[in-house]
Parts: sequence; structure tokens; C-alpha cells
Amino acid sequence: MKNKFLSLIVPVYYEQEVLEMSFARMDAAMKDIGYPYEIIYVNDGSRDGTMDKLRQIARDNPHVKVLSFSRNFGHQLAVTAGMDIAKGDALIIIDVDLQDPPEVIAEMVKKWEDGGEIVYGKRVKREGETIFKKFTAFCYYRLLSAMSAYPIPLDTGDFRLIGRKVADVFLSMRERSRFLRGMSAWMGFETVPVEYVRNERAAGKTKYTLKKMLKLAFDGITGFSSRPLTLAGWLGMFVIALSMFGLLALIILALTVGVRPWLWALDALLLLHGITLVFLGIQGAYMGRMYDELKGRPLYIVKEKINI
Repeated sequence: MKNKFLSLIVPVYYEQEVLEMSFARMDAAMKDIGYPYEIIYVNDGSRDGTMDKLRQIARDNPHVKVLSFSRNFGHQLAVTAGMDIAKGDALIIIDVDLQDPPEVIAEMVKKWEDGGEIVYGKRVKREGETIFKKFTAFCYYRLLSAMSAYPIPLDTGDFRLIGRKVADVFLSMRERSRFLRGMSAWMGFETVPVEYVRNERAAGKTKYTLKKMLKLAFDGITGFSSRPLTLAGWLGMFVIALSMFGLLALIILALTVGVRPWLWALDALLLLHGITLVFLGIQGAYMGRMYDELKGRPLYIVKEKINI
């Protein structure tokens, strides 16, 4: 593994409070590994002082490269842009907020040296997060695992190392609604976990709002599973069976105490209409994704490049 080159990809969005502290720890962690390296920051449309700090860091450190988007395109596309220009034999993806400790990268590199093609960080504990965030994360990862046609490890994020072969496959897939964890699982390469404690955010506030988290969750489920579509058929058969039992109950009640059948009919009609609308919405989401892909627009637009 001599003369290998590492690329660290760091998406940023309104992170001026944590950038300098984050760079110091990431740079020190990469130096300790011993391989030559580059750090690629992708500014995902920040309008605060983030870009000014990135210009200063890049000016003082030639191994730091910066891409800046014309607007916010989203975390997954920011990571994709970093991968597009990365030259490393291994690419490491990490968030800037230091919740994923940069010091864990050394262990990931060792696993890669031992033959791991994808080395992902597995969270054994989440510090500094609300009970609501922990509960929703717990439920989401298990729902995603149950719905996905491919095994996606539980309690993992995008903090991972991927080898050059894996990165090249990533770069060949240009779908717009990207979910990197699902794409990794779909490839089928050998994956190796590295367990760690996820820290509290070093500074600033999370930019991953509930809306963005729900969108990522939806992309993960619809992008790597057709089960939401097939659920409609299974639910339809269940409703038919339920309606047959309901019909039998109505007949028995009509022969004994009497009942107003139109109430049952109205309730059944509303239930069926609701189910129809829900699954029409799911099918519409799939068609919307196909429409986005057919437009053929670029995944992102770069406004500024530094040291590239």
C-alpha cells in the first residue's frame, strides 16, 4: 500500500463557526496517517462567511481544494461533486461538524489496507442529540432496512471510506435523487464496519432540518425498494378480505337487531378512497423521479474553484 493517496471530502453549508476548528483536527488526523492527501471542501450554497473562511484556509494550505456551488443543491450532491474531482486511491466522506471524529479515519484506512472496499462508521452511541432525534433515527434505519431490497447496515451515516474501484462505480451512476448509503449497498462490494461514539456538534446548529431528513428518508426508500408499489396490492387484498367479513357481519346484524348499511358503505368508501390516494401519491413520486432523470440537467453547478 505504499505511495497511496487519500482524498477527504467535506460538504459544508453555513458552517463558519466550526470550519477553522474542524480543519485543524481533520488536517492533523490526515497527517498522522502518513499518506499524502488532499482535503476537498464543497460549499453547498452557503451565503454567510463560510466561503471567506474556505478561501483563507485554501490560500494557506495548497493541499486544500474548494468547490463552491451557485446555490444549495443538497448534501448528497455536494459529496458527489467532491468525488468527481477527488484523485485519491481511497476517498473518505465526513461532515464538517466534528460529530464524526476525524481520528477514526486512521482505523478506517487500516481496514482498507487489510482489503476492505467500503469501510463505514457504525454509531454505537449518539451524544448531544435529543430523544426525538434518537428515536426517529432508530425507527428510520430499521424501516429502511426492512423496506430495502439490499442490506443497508443499521445506525450508519455517510461517514465512510471507499476504495478507488468503488468510487469509479459511484461516478458512473448519475441519478439525481441520490442516497449514497443505498448506492453502496446496491454495489455489493465487501463492507467493513468501524464502531465509534458520535459526538455532540462542535459549534453552530445542524442544517439538516426535519424536512431535509424526511426527503433523504424518502429518497432512500423509493430509490432502493419497489416494495411501496407492491404494498398497494397486498393492502388491496387485505381490504377486500376485510370487506367480506364486514358484509357477513352486516347480514347477521340485519337478520337480528337491524343496522343502517349506508353507514358501513360510506365508511368503506372513504377508507378505499384514502388508500387509493396514498398509493397514487407514492406512484406519482416514482414518476416524478423518472421525470427528473429524463430532463438530463447537470447534477450541480460550480460557481467557484480554488486550488483545482
